Amino acid sequence: ILVYPHDLAIGGSQINAIDLAAGAQAAGHDVVVYGIPGPLTDYIAEKRLRFIPASPTKYRPAPSRIIELMQIAKRERIDLIHAYEWPPCLDAYYGASLIMGVRLLCTVLSMSVSPEIPRHVPLIMGTDDLGREAKARQAGPVWVLEPPIDIARDTASSGASFRNTHSIADDSLLVASVSRLALDLKLDALVRAIDAVEILGHQLNLTLALVGDGPARAALDERAAGVNRRLGRRAVILCGQTLDPRSAYAAADLVIGMGSSALRALAVGRAVIVQGERAFSEVFEPATLDLFLRQGFYGLGDDATGVERLAEQMKRLLLDRGLRDELGQYGRQLISERFSLARAVELQLDIYRQVMDTRVIRSFK
Repeated sequence: ILVYPHDLAIGGSQINAIDLAAGAQAAGHDVVVYGIPGPLTDYIAEKRLRFIPASPTKYRPAPSRIIELMQIAKRERIDLIHAYEWPPCLDAYYGASLIMGVRLLCTVLSMSVSPEIPRHVPLIMGTDDLGREAKARQAGPVWVLEPPIDIARDTASSGASFRNTHSIADDSLLVASVSRLALDLKLDALVRAIDAVEILGHQLNLTLALVGDGPARAALDERAAGVNRRLGRRAVILCGQTLDPRSAYAAADLVIGMGSSALRALAVGRAVIVQGERAFSEVFEPATLDLFLRQGFYGLGDDATGVERLAEQMKRLLLDRGLRDELGQYGRQLISERFSLARAVELQLDIYRQVMDTRVIRSFK
């Protein structure tokens, strides 16, 4: 099996790909991870997976990458390529799959079904809603596999080191967000979180810690500096990127985020506000469980500013420690029962068996 994440920067989709690859290897399969070296290369080594570096390209899909994958598939006698997101899918499809007949499976964890993916390629989608959307347009099989969480690794630990490292007082209510500081998908939510802290900062002793890095860092630094100046204290801090954010989750009184970050926070037993685009934010609680199971831990709002709504949600939880603890325990139980990595590995191995039993359809459509 060749596993091909869309890149090896730190992100939920990439970590999921590596964790599931390690699970397949532990089950007895010969697994190799392929991609451009990045921050997660060490994580691949930690999981004792073999890594084949990809040659850099200026655009994707690229003929050189398509040829390179064909050469690797032949040399390594690859039976199945598991690509994540549409660019790796096309890299694998137009050579190894279409010409050589290698089985191909594509996982899409972004929040839309890309029309670039050929209709006959078997797909794994990350939410029920996206699964239904994909089944309506795809000719090939579609499965739903929610992002898995390694509950043995992502568990409660001491957050004292995180607070000490970033000089966050013990009596400060800590709100943490672990996210790529990306311009697309993430920036709007992160800006609203900073602005909500400015609203609450006049009433509550709280700190917002943004853990991550990316192209939006400079813009967020500037916005955070403005809020800190107006509040007269260090209420928003940018902590930089880390491969292991467990101490940040453990230190937090409340976590805000989306996707795998929200799920990992629940695994650690923290109350979570799920963010999305277009000013979406909702508290994860029993009343919103069905919503998140259907659409994923993400959402689209109503294009309002959303700052006041987010601030009220944050205030409700920050002022009620009992409620935070109750929701944290509720979330931990859900992750253990439905989102565990062990369960996801078994489901994915069954999908692999089904893909290997199907005929490869060679079509450009």
